[in-house]
Amino acid sequence: MEPVVDAMGMAVTKPRDPTTEDKLLGGRVRLVQPRTGYRAAMDAVLLAAAIPAANGERIMDLGSGVGAASMCLASRIGGCQIDGAEVQPRLVSLGEQNILLNRLERRVRFFVADVSTLDVGFIEKFDHTMINPPYLQEARAQPTDSPDPARVEVGVGLDEWVHAAASVIRDGGTMTFIHRADRLDELLAAVRTVAGSISVVPIWPGHGKEAKRVIVSARKGRRGPLRLCPGLTLYDNEGQYTRLANQILLAGSALKF
Repeated sequence: MEPVVDAMGMAVTKPRDPTTEDKLLGGRVRLVQPRTGYRAAMDAVLLAAAIPAANGERIMDLGSGVGAASMCLASRIGGCQIDGAEVQPRLVSLGEQNILLNRLERRVRFFVADVSTLDVGFIEKFDHTMINPPYLQEARAQPTDSPDPARVEVGVGLDEWVHAAASVIRDGGTMTFIHRADRLDELLAAVRTVAGSISVVPIWPGHGKEAKRVIVSARKGRRGPLRLCPGLTLYDNEGQYTRLANQILLAGSALKF
């Protein structure tokens, strides 16, 4: 509660706004999101930068949250169309606000949907899908994490996220995940059951530090050896963004691999 003074000079308390308005891509994207709980930030920007979309293509954002990744991708690729599926109605409502804030009514839309029971109308309709799934297995979650489905795999495991991603893209379409590096083995095992030509991009927080995140991209119905691509280092020794990180996170460039 925030103290304020009314017209009579009396101190009263005013509830804090449950949301904040933030900016991504150096201010090109405006984002309303919950003040507390899971908050979209760098991971969504990196995921959007990794999608090899072109004008005229359709993209599905699975687990779209408030639409951070969708907004960033729509900002970079001016002619793409994006649908987002999110299980939490409150986040979908905020995502719809973000569509209006960023003037993307004709190109982006969000739906309340569970990835384990996607509508048949989504099946094989997209060229690409991007996924920023919950990072924690339910058994490993702390009491403060559960049961937030944005953070914890509540009833839907990683295998189901992967199969949902494969189901919505056409043959040859790409699925791109951002996930914790310590779950890379599990993610690769699931992806190999539905797609090939897999690329792995490590995301290092700094020079000489272990990767905390990885981006994994694959093509449905394709074969090919796994590629361990040059990774992205986020910060230099002075704690500033590296040149490439600055281009991606602030200037809105693509993450090419």
